[in-house]
Amino acid sequence: MILVSSCLAGLEVRYDGSHCLHTKLNQLVEENKAVTVCPELLGGFSTPREPAEIIGGDGEDVLDGKAEVVEKSGRIVTDLYMKGAYTALEEAVKIDVAAVVLKENSPSCGSSFIYNGEFKGKKATGNGVTAALLKRNGFQVMSEEEFAETYIGKKG
Repeated sequence: MILVSSCLAGLEVRYDGSHCLHTKLNQLVEENKAVTVCPELLGGFSTPREPAEIIGGDGEDVLDGKAEVVEKSGRIVTDLYMKGAYTALEEAVKIDVAAVVLKENSPSCGSSFIYNGEFKGKKATGNGVTAALLKRNGFQVMSEEEFAETYIGKKG
């Protein structure tokens, strides 16, 4: 069983109300081989919602209290991102997932890259809050592209 970002399974839960359907991941959900999770909804956000980025570091820094997750308007939403991350961790532990596939670039789910906190579309190396927490707790976390390259040999 794997845990998958809800937006990758085609659920319209992204900040702008869209999804990022990955057909193979959606197929695994339909076959009951994967379970969806959206840390931002688990944290208390609705869809659509204001875009947010991590300012002052990455998800590791947020977990350590050295960085904040901030909406474009300036509202600090770190607590909601932390709540979502810990709820996603509880789900991963409960299901005993073998791997986690998260949406790259997200302040929650980015597993290699996130936006750099300037709200200008520029990316930086780093983990989102949920990805960082899951990795700290020993889960294999990968992006949808890493999943495709590893398990199906191509982008899906």
